Amino acid sequence: MAHHLPRGLLMLAAFGLSGCMAFSPDGGMTTVSDLTGQTINKDVAFVRTAEGAEAVGATVRRLLARTLTIETAVQIALLNNKGLQAAYNELALSETELVEQSLPPNPVLSISRISGNGANEIERQVVGDILALATLPFRSEIARDRFRQAQLRAALATLRLAADVRRAYVRAVTCNELVVLLTDAKATAESTAQLAVKLGETGSLNKLDQAREQVFYAETTADLATARQAATSTRERLARLMGLWDDGLDFRLPNQLPPLPRQPQALPSIEADAVAHRIDLQIARLELTALAKALNLTEATRFVTLLDLAGISRRTQDPEGPPFRERGFDVQFQIPIFDGGEVRVRQAAETYNLAFNRLTERAVNVRSEARDAYRVYRSTYDIASHFQREIVPLRKIITEEMQLRFSSMQVDIFALLTEARQRLASLRGAIDARQRFFLAQSDLQTAVNGGGSPASGGDNATTIAAAASADGDH
Repeated sequence: MAHHLPRGLLMLAAFGLSGCMAFSPDGGMTTVSDLTGQTINKDVAFVRTAEGAEAVGATVRRLLARTLTIETAVQIALLNNKGLQAAYNELALSETELVEQSLPPNPVLSISRISGNGANEIERQVVGDILALATLPFRSEIARDRFRQAQLRAALATLRLAADVRRAYVRAVTCNELVVLLTDAKATAESTAQLAVKLGETGSLNKLDQAREQVFYAETTADLATARQAATSTRERLARLMGLWDDGLDFRLPNQLPPLPRQPQALPSIEADAVAHRIDLQIARLELTALAKALNLTEATRFVTLLDLAGISRRTQDPEGPPFRERGFDVQFQIPIFDGGEVRVRQAAETYNLAFNRLTERAVNVRSEARDAYRVYRSTYDIASHFQREIVPLRKIITEEMQLRFSSMQVDIFALLTEARQRLASLRGAIDARQRFFLAQSDLQTAVNGGGSPASGGDNATTIAAAASADGDH
């Protein structure tokens, strides 16, 4: 038995190697691409080589050559944002952990030589961790669940970036539209202010009315300056999300938001869709599965945490006799006298219960978020549509009628200017309503598929995984 023990250790190690994982050619990105492609229908790329970087750069330059739409802005960000590339690097690191956990422990070879009084002794040992080999399939399965979680987290980071770009694009274009509107309003206010000054010089206009026209011009000028500053800031925010450096910062944006869709989306099963598709829920479910396996492994190995088996071969050279060889084995295991594994089992069980409660809480929140997002989407659509169908056309009719009456001397210039102020307020309200609708549309997609900001205390998969990792590593 002693003679065949080292050979048995090597055979056991070879058996463990037969089930080892290998690095995938894409670093796990196929799953990420499939998940995000189904949701946002965009290409993603993990840039690892100079050739890949050049291909991505050529695509980005081609997309930047045209006036950006919201879809092209998202596509540029998904290809060019370095923070997203860092998230893909984290996925690749997770794959290294998967491969590492699928490998059996390396055997330890020790050689010792003792000599004295003409005699010498040479001892060789091959030590293998039997417990680690026995639990290798279970630890490898847990590691695969962890890697699947990492793939989902990378997909979640992709969706989150896409949602951020959509919001930034809507705000930037809204600011552009507001700048155009206020530029026209300022020109009108300036002409009015100059007319008020001339009328004041002739005595046809008192100081109160002059001041009213001057303050309208001053307020419009201040509003225009504020809108231009906001347009610059929102543009820079969009540029950061798209990962633009020096080249491409002169990208073109439209001066107004697209028109509203003819009909809003009807989503009668939005709660069920959100529960089925939300990536953060999928991560939490996988976390619960991995913790359940870790709990089973902890319970199975609660009494034994150390089991090493060594094959020993010893050669002794005695000057008074011929050399002789001895073979044997050595077994080391921990005696569970003071710690019978109850602490580890209790920790694993409470970690599992923690993850279960977090998952339940998250599912409740997801259903509520989906309902609320759809209500906001519908209400903002109705409000924006009301502005588009009712308020803005009526304001246009009033303005045209006031201009006709001014031309026929039925109203004076000040009544016409009062109407101009009211029309400006209505147009600004319409722009704001359309912005709120497109932001709500983005939030609705986020509520169904994921990609929003993580809720405080609700997304603790990483923390829970770290707390439970010791239970799966024996």
